[in-house]
Amino acid sequence: MPAKPNVLLVGCGKMGGALLRRWQELLLYKDICIIEPSPISVLAAKQVADFASIPEGFKPGVIVMAVKPQVLPDMASQYKSYADAGTVILSIAAGKPVSFFEKELGKKAAVIRSMPNTPAAIGAGITVAYANKNVTATQKTQATQLLGAVGDVLWVEDEKLLNPVTALSGSGPAYVFLLIEAMAEAGRKLGLSKDMAEKLARQTVIGSAALAKDSSSLSPKKLRENVTSPGGTTAAALAVLMAKPGMQEIFDEALKAASTRAEELSV
Repeated sequence: MPAKPNVLLVGCGKMGGALLRRWQELLLYKDICIIEPSPISVLAAKQVADFASIPEGFKPGVIVMAVKPQVLPDMASQYKSYADAGTVILSIAAGKPVSFFEKELGKKAAVIRSMPNTPAAIGAGITVAYANKNVTATQKTQATQLLGAVGDVLWVEDEKLLNPVTALSGSGPAYVFLLIEAMAEAGRKLGLSKDMAEKLARQTVIGSAALAKDSSSLSPKKLRENVTSPGGTTAAALAVLMAKPGMQEIFDEALKAASTRAEELSV
């Protein structure tokens, strides 16, 4: 395994903070500096308010861009000297393509674009990443370790695939929460109290997700079939959910819309 890098974390909001806490727990860096103007609750050896305050002599091997994408155009070019020195830029800023960083930092800049999702906050996320041709094998391994601190990591060879990734896993937690809402409301309409219906819906999704994780050798289709007795109550509900147009067609359209929007925002 490569040596632990010095890390410069730019932005320490919800996602940046989640990463930092896990990096500290797992001791994944040699030294770290955090650029964040607001006070942070996570103990850090070095926290500064802005780029100009980075300690003299601090040389990061990885710069993690964890700021809102709309602020990047005003500050990304500040980091060109680091990129010129071979530091890899690891971005978790949604919607900003590699070409943006190459324009701001130079064509020779080593850039990794990644798309984590919100369950990363509890170490249960999944991140998909893309590296440009300037990223070395060592830098890719270091990025995998840093991103892997908050969940699984997958890599793609085509950056365009990050748009459907955003549609599926990036936005996906909201779809699951909507499912909980819908199940609970349907239960309430059948006579259950609001609190009971929400408890049943929430725990059913939590338990089903845990079962899916524990039964990873089984396909989602097989897991569904294992719960469905012919002619039973589940089959009656699935006959409605799987009719055409049903859930599959709805999700096809929903993810297509999200992927298209992700593409529009990446320009």
